[in-house]
Amino acid sequence: MTLTRFGTAPDGRPVQRIALAAGDLRLALLDRGAILQDLRLAGIDWPLTAGASDLAAYLGPLRWFGAIVGPVANRIGGARACINGRPTRFVPNEGRTLLHSGAAGTHARHWQPVEVEAGRALLRLELADGIDGFPGNRRLEAEFVLDPPATLRLILTAVTDAPTLMNLANHSYWTLDPEPGIGGQQLQIAAEHWLPVEAGLPTGEIRPVSGAMDFRAGRPLGETEGIDHNFCLASAQRDLTEVARLTGRSGVRLTLATTAPGLQVYTGREIDSMPFAGHGGRPLRAFDAIALEPQLWPDAPNRPEFPPITLAPGETFRQETRFSFSA
Repeated sequence: MTLTRFGTAPDGRPVQRIALAAGDLRLALLDRGAILQDLRLAGIDWPLTAGASDLAAYLGPLRWFGAIVGPVANRIGGARACINGRPTRFVPNEGRTLLHSGAAGTHARHWQPVEVEAGRALLRLELADGIDGFPGNRRLEAEFVLDPPATLRLILTAVTDAPTLMNLANHSYWTLDPEPGIGGQQLQIAAEHWLPVEAGLPTGEIRPVSGAMDFRAGRPLGETEGIDHNFCLASAQRDLTEVARLTGRSGVRLTLATTAPGLQVYTGREIDSMPFAGHGGRPLRAFDAIALEPQLWPDAPNRPEFPPITLAPGETFRQETRFSFSA
């Protein structure tokens, strides 16, 4: 375990890079945004997650790359919700929509490293009542644990002292081959349904998977275009369950298990890190990497038929995800 200076945030606060290692995995985190900045597998010469070595990239075009996004990940239509019977409005940041809780969401805040060991780091974020329009004094924690030989375990928890909304998600982008592009990689998802969208928001229909949206048997990502949709894994939080596999042409495989009832899949149609280079030494471009984001379903406050994202005092939001790698 090592801590090094990665840069300086706009508020003058130093940003630390936390390096962990255990078994065949090496992992680097940033305390800004609890960002998963780099991940390496023994015997593989390239990084398995997309990112950059320049903090300025994470302040700009890569602002969500690798971060814990929240307190409500994904989209809230109309930037409004009813919380504990009270209408609440937020400042939209995507047209009329609130995406990932706005410009000052958890991705843009300093998480305090409270426990750091060779293969484990616990980061904590305190959010005051009313920040970004969300009620409740909230404590969020992100625990990263490396389990040999090659598994990353991520446990996200949150508590509040007033009724609020909570839907945390890790927003890492994965790329399992040495050459750019995900087209030759194969994705398998254990989902029977998905959510169609209009202008990025669910229409309310829960549609059975078919054709290009059926990944149950696995299919090459080159056969798909512009996916940014939630796949419905369950109707509520559940026990840890294997839900997806991503396999590169190189033979590197990522197996994802989670307790979350949804998996947002984004194939990176709008990725553009210009003018900043990614880990590979050139700017990241469209379809260079894929985001697999375990979470609750999007726009749930405005869709009573979806699993709720409410969190009350005395309750604990908890999501566990395991990323297991092999080659």
